Amino acid sequence: MQVSVESLSSLERRMTVQVPAERIQEEVDRRLKSLVKRVKIDGFRPGKVPLKVVQQRYGDGVYQEVLGELMQSSYQDALNQESLIPAGPPDIEPKSVEAGQALEYVAVFEVFPDVVPADMSGVEISRPQVDITDADVDKVIESLRKQRRQWSDVARESAKGDRIVVDFIGTLDGEAFEGGSAEDANLELGEGRMIPGFEEQLEGLKAGDQKTISVTFPEDYPAEHLAGRPAEFAVTVKAVQESVLPEVNDEFAKDFGVEDGGVEKLREEVRKNMGREMEQAVKAKVKDQVMQALFDRNAVDLPKAVVKDEIDRLREQAISRFGRSAQGVPDLADELFEEEARRRVALGLVIREIIRRDEIRVDQARVTAELEAMSAGYEDPEQVMKYYRNNKQAMSGLEAMVLEQQVVERVLEQCQVKDESISFDRLMNPSQETEA
Repeated sequence: MQVSVESLSSLERRMTVQVPAERIQEEVDRRLKSLVKRVKIDGFRPGKVPLKVVQQRYGDGVYQEVLGELMQSSYQDALNQESLIPAGPPDIEPKSVEAGQALEYVAVFEVFPDVVPADMSGVEISRPQVDITDADVDKVIESLRKQRRQWSDVARESAKGDRIVVDFIGTLDGEAFEGGSAEDANLELGEGRMIPGFEEQLEGLKAGDQKTISVTFPEDYPAEHLAGRPAEFAVTVKAVQESVLPEVNDEFAKDFGVEDGGVEKLREEVRKNMGREMEQAVKAKVKDQVMQALFDRNAVDLPKAVVKDEIDRLREQAISRFGRSAQGVPDLADELFEEEARRRVALGLVIREIIRRDEIRVDQARVTAELEAMSAGYEDPEQVMKYYRNNKQAMSGLEAMVLEQQVVERVLEQCQVKDESISFDRLMNPSQETEA
């Protein structure tokens, strides 16, 4: 077999393969002889059909079958011979497929780039240092109280933080539109779950009041026929309710699974959970900085086929988040996902090379520790651990996460890590600080 390879670009290769006619004919003859023993043709006893008759009847089909299989097997043989690893499927163009002649074809494909991870010395990484205070615990306890709150009807006017029960009918240019009406809808004023301006206009109303409010749908509203359009809603208030928070006592603690020890034990458990959340958040923040630094410092040529596969994967994930079939989701163009896909592919190639270069192997002891820590946050930790141990795919995902963390730690050895004291709230809710 003759193979020649031409570089069309940094990653694209044009490989010409020739398979000798003798190799093709040998395989064709072998298969035809095998058919002699198996085919049934009128006028001949089983197993006694002359080879020439079999060749006349089946020769062309067998020849095409052999060509197809040899094209596949010889392509892989040629890759191995030239030490090439394709990054995606090839475009194959046959050049010569005539009987009695050598098989010749051209395969064009991309290969993975040679990646040399950049030196990361000089990169500054900020590592959060957090002390969980009693005030932080108080804030979580208050959040738990809100989870158990009750709503009580009041005769006063509605205010921010209240819940109102309303009927409403929405109209566009005086005509009701689909999805614009509801009965007995519960709206918590100030939550921002409705379109801008809707909830604010319902403050100051009492049960029995009626009001027509005017709003404009945002330009980026998912329903295109509503985006950017003004609308009116005729609202009838059926009830105004204020929240009643439970008292923090032993019964409250039992509601959250603390049977003994009361409030102090509950606070202890809350602090433990906050500690686990804090550790994960610190890891995530450091990891994000390391990944961004790796991306910024490593310019990598990216195989188009691999980027396209990642785009398709991101698109499928986006569609699944709609919670409905792909038929009900608008077309999502490649451009929406290309930047993130390119980032993921580049980082994947760099990380893979670091793992290979430094011979990093997943630390099974850390996998076990990670599984135990993760399971501790559930009501039945043993059940969670059993699930992972019996689910190969889930365990592989956990191992990949641990291996990636080991890579992060290896990269950190080259970086300048500076500890930064921040509050628990700022660590867990960075977006709030940005918005403020």
